[in-house]
Amino acid sequence: MHDVSAQTVPLRRVLSLGDAVSIGAAAMLGAGVFVVFGPASAAAGSLVLGSLLLAAVVATANAFSTAQLAAQYPVAGGAYVYGRERLGEWPGFAAGWMFVVGKIASCAAIALTAGGYLWPGRERAVAFVAVTVVLALNLAGVTRTARAARVSAMLVVMVLAAAIAIGLVRSVARDGGAAAEWVGASPLGVAQGAGLLFFAFAGYARVATLGEEVRDPARTIPRAVSIALGGVLLVYLAVGAALLRGLGVKDLARSTAPVLDLVGDAPGGRLLVTTGAVVACLGSLLVLMAGIGRTGLAMARQGDLPGPLARVEPRRGLPAVAEIVAALAVGVLVLLLDVRSSVAFSSAGVLLYYLVANLAALTQTRPHRRVPRVVPVLGALGCLTLVVCLPLAGVVTAAGLLALGVCWRLLVRARRA
Repeated sequence: MHDVSAQTVPLRRVLSLGDAVSIGAAAMLGAGVFVVFGPASAAAGSLVLGSLLLAAVVATANAFSTAQLAAQYPVAGGAYVYGRERLGEWPGFAAGWMFVVGKIASCAAIALTAGGYLWPGRERAVAFVAVTVVLALNLAGVTRTARAARVSAMLVVMVLAAAIAIGLVRSVARDGGAAAEWVGASPLGVAQGAGLLFFAFAGYARVATLGEEVRDPARTIPRAVSIALGGVLLVYLAVGAALLRGLGVKDLARSTAPVLDLVGDAPGGRLLVTTGAVVACLGSLLVLMAGIGRTGLAMARQGDLPGPLARVEPRRGLPAVAEIVAALAVGVLVLLLDVRSSVAFSSAGVLLYYLVANLAALTQTRPHRRVPRVVPVLGALGCLTLVVCLPLAGVVTAAGLLALGVCWRLLVRARRA
């Protein structure tokens, strides 16, 4: 197989543990926490927190598998590289392709969410401007990306804490200590809710796609992934409980902006949540687009994407061409898609990506194994279960784009032959 360590133009190792944690946390604390509890509660009813925990279990298994692989292969590309090295060219290509197209859809959903909060009715124009601003920040260098991610994550946590406090005060004033109405759900509904909520977790291993830029990656990446994932899970549990208590299941299921509805007409509440949502979306968009650029770089190095995407800008040491192309693709999608369809499709694509990562982790030998083999087995089964439980339209779209990618690669290989 190809020696991934023998790249002639490597990226620079400049990211610390704190930078890596900030990137992972900012990637998760984005559009998901502000929009996905609505469709998830429509599927899972009062058991939406059970869906959240199920999504967290799958995410944790995926995170440990990814971190174990990143320690052995500390280069840009994430599961694309791991799949090629451990399973072969085609599984690696499938992972990389689904990551790129799935995360481009994620970025479109995130940008549209920012636009919907900032200027309802003009969300597509705002989303396009947001993508342009984020591209400019990423082109300034990965250390600036990390600093912006840190500020974003801190501000979002503070805004969510304030929104939870406001929502609980309002709910107690409205109905005292009355329990929230119970709305049951089937096991399929709980699993579907988990599949949708997985969208909100999917940034936890973003640092792995930037593995070529992390200092001491074998030690830093596993620690960063664990810290970021654990902290964000606690935030999500608090937000989910507050939404159930403050809105009730039926209103939550109908809501397209649940955190905004939670604060209602409290003085300054709407401005607070709108600001937090926009900051969260921009922070998440920042690191997700950086991850797409690095995966595009890795695929272009192997000939699975056009060669110019492999160019590294020498002065700042970043894949500028891949960053620009990714931003253009996101800009096109914000003009075509809506948020909910983007969430379902993105979740399907990213779950397939992590399925390859778990299967690759299963093949690692004892010297490189950091977790029991049952962990990647659990992650793989979890990914498969959540994929088949997602809304059919999202799964069909993901399958169609995977088929398109396979056709592209077959055509490229035939022309070379």
